[in-house]
Amino acid sequence: MDSNSLSYSLDFIACSGRILNIEQRTALQTSMLILKKSYNFKRVMFWGKLLGIKQDYFIAQGRSEDELKNRTYLYSFNCMDWLLLPAVTESMIEEVTKTAKGHFIGDPSYVYEQNLYFPIETEEEAEINVVSLTRVSEENRLAVTIQQIDEEVSVVPRGAFIRTPLGLVHVNRSFEGLSESEARKLDNFLHFREPKRANTLYLERMGDWCPAIDFLDVLSDDIPKGSWSLQFECASRVCVLRSLLWFGLTFYHVPNTPQHGYIYIGNGLKNRDLPFML
Repeated sequence: MDSNSLSYSLDFIACSGRILNIEQRTALQTSMLILKKSYNFKRVMFWGKLLGIKQDYFIAQGRSEDELKNRTYLYSFNCMDWLLLPAVTESMIEEVTKTAKGHFIGDPSYVYEQNLYFPIETEEEAEINVVSLTRVSEENRLAVTIQQIDEEVSVVPRGAFIRTPLGLVHVNRSFEGLSESEARKLDNFLHFREPKRANTLYLERMGDWCPAIDFLDVLSDDIPKGSWSLQFECASRVCVLRSLLWFGLTFYHVPNTPQHGYIYIGNGLKNRDLPFML
């Protein structure tokens, strides 16, 4: 969610139970302005809140000239003091996948360990020897989880962003929103990430297809089918999408206006049982 529209954007998804109190909203509006100037971001987004056992992580996202690349993530416990998250690497993803399990603690210095247990028999008694194979901090786990959520379920409406001939992705200033009939179709919502699969919708759209705006993956191609819930709420004035793969990811769009955004408020655990629930 864009920090400039945070005050009213949160109201559009309040019916989902994803809310912040007045103190948190006020602190975010102030600190986001400071973040934008301090780090020279083009835009600052409030990404969401990841729930921990001891404390919750509030996440901010800084964007540069290219909206799709070189994103910077920061976290805070009080919505005022922000700390940079480390850049995610392939080795970090592998370590987190193997080692970190269960709910977040709420302590970035907490260390998860992958231990190997094997018995050792002596003359007196059998003992269990423990060898620590992998250690990973919760701060690294937080960075990896945020990237995974963004890669798999970040959403934008079709036409909201445009790719220039130089390959840069910018906000489309001429975007006026989807019509109500368009907003009822998953084909008109896209993953806001680097495209990973061939877009075959141009075969259906033909005259309506535009490479400048149809360069992202569509939600309707997601596997398994049925991993998104699309509803109209707030007296049928707001289109709301919810991910069933990452519970807590909520996207909203007001038809016929450029207003849209997404937020994640959840425990950071992927719903791996989804194929068996559909």
